[in-house]
Amino acid sequence: MAKILIVDDSRTSRKMLRNILESNGHEIIDEAVNGQEGVQKFQALKPDVVTLDITMPIVDGVEALKMIKALDPESKVVMVTAAGQKNKMIECIKAGANEFLTKPFEQQEIVDVINKMSN
Repeated sequence: MAKILIVDDSRTSRKMLRNILESNGHEIIDEAVNGQEGVQKFQALKPDVVTLDITMPIVDGVEALKMIKALDPESKVVMVTAAGQKNKMIECIKAGANEFLTKPFEQQEIVDVINKMSN
């Protein structure tokens, strides 16, 4: 099972992701509330997978994705997006995002994406 870092400024989103992933056997090694903190924790903890919200304060998900990919081009990053962020999604693909999850979360979609990433 994967060791996962959740990066999202929404406490509710972090809790939902944690509950879904832990109930499916994954380990949440930490959480971060903005992209800057997420990049620091990525460096320190070396997670198998990072879930990264696109819209966050201080450093947004797009910039955090670029920083994480610069540190480790092989990193596995799942972008979490709200509806209507198509331009940001295109930018994330160009920056190396591996997968996307959309809010509101669908439990089976999350499990399938994370399982695919951690194999």
